[in-house]
Parts: sequence; structure tokens; C-alpha cells
Amino acid sequence: MKKLRSFILNLYPTTKFFVAVFLMITPLLLPGYLYSYLAPVLCLIIAMVAGKTKLYIDIVFKGLISIVVMIFLLQSFFYPGDTILWSWSIFSIKQEGIDFSLQLTSKILAVGSAIVLFFQITKINDLSRSLEILGVSPKATYVLSSALNIIPEMRLHLLRIMDAQRTRGVETEGNLSIRMKAFIPALTPLILSSFSSTDEKAITLESRAFTARTKKTSLHKLEKTKSDNLVRAILLIVFVSILIWRFFL
Repeated sequence: MKKLRSFILNLYPTTKFFVAVFLMITPLLLPGYLYSYLAPVLCLIIAMVAGKTKLYIDIVFKGLISIVVMIFLLQSFFYPGDTILWSWSIFSIKQEGIDFSLQLTSKILAVGSAIVLFFQITKINDLSRSLEILGVSPKATYVLSSALNIIPEMRLHLLRIMDAQRTRGVETEGNLSIRMKAFIPALTPLILSSFSSTDEKAITLESRAFTARTKKTSLHKLEKTKSDNLVRAILLIVFVSILIWRFFL
């Protein structure tokens, strides 16, 4: 298990991206919805091997699935069709709506699960550095990494602020009204700390000649291995096979 975990986590970022793209595109190419519903399970297995099970489940099963269920219900009730399975007042569930809902929600779940998996097994710094190696501007990669890191950073700031409030005797746990009363006063220091951290980052970047018009160097090194070539070759063979089976056989 440790070897598999190391194998997955040490893959080159672009290789992980190809894996995610493969898991996103193949459900759109294959007919039906069985494989599309199996794709999130495959992503879960990869996340388990990589040691990211909890984070994957928190995002997919607590966030994405609730959205998928809502879409499924709306399409089941309002998609046009003639085969009515159940009706009450102005509401009715049609067979055509269920079929369309299964197709639509399976694709959404497969694509969303692949995106979540990619960001769980890929470090933001590795992703930014790989983009720079491909020729993307360091400014663009910095904007990307900052955008991806802003929510985790603000969450950590908020947790620190809530801990500070608890040490001062402020009640932060309980029902919804108590939590809201504790959360709203925490917004001001959270916003102010975000502004101050932005200034600190700008000063740090200038001290490292970030805006200098010279070729940039980096201490963060990334290297492709034989494992990357193997994974890419397997993905290419399987993808071409699917295309041939889908459109030419």
C-alpha cells in the first residue's frame, strides 16, 4: 500500500492531470450511465490508496452528491415526457425524466469527482511549477496558486480567530444562532488579516525580484520518471481503444 501511495503521489502533475481528464472524458464518450457512476468509485479507490479518503469524502459525498440529488429530483419532475410513473397535483415523475436525470447526474458526478481527486493528490506548488516549465508566465501561475490557496488560508485564519474568541470566554459552539453570533464578529478580523497578508505577500515577492524582467529560477525541482511514461502510455492506449470501439465498430 505504501508503494502504491508513493507511486500515485510522486507522479508528475501533468500525468495526474491526464488521469483526471481521462476520468472526465471517458464517461462522456461511453453510452449509458453505469460507467459514469462507477467513475467516482474509482476516484475514491485512488484517493484511499493516496491517503486522501477523508478529504475526498467530505467534498464529494457531503457537497457534490447533494447538488446531484437536487438536479436529479428537478429533472425527474419537470423534464417533458409521456410515460408518467407517479403524479400528485401538478407534480409528476416521468420515465423520460428519470432516464435523462440518470444520464445527466452521472456525468456531473464523474466530472466533479475527477476534479476533486486531481486537487487532492496534486500539490499546488507542484502544479504551478509544472505550468512554469511548460512556459506559462510566473505571474499567471502565482495568480492560480493564490486563488487555489485563498480558501484554505482563510479557513485557517478563521479557526485561529475562533480559538482566540473561545479563550476570551466567547461561546462559539451550540445551536445555529449561537454560532452565527460568534461568526459575524469574526469576519472583521478575518478580512483585515487577509488584507495585511496580501501586503506581506507583495513585499515578499518584490524582495525576490518577482517583477524583474529576467529569466526566473526555482529551487522547486520536478522530474518525470518511467512511471509517468507508463501511465501516459496506458491512458493513451485505453483512450484510443474507446474511441475506436465507440465510433468505428
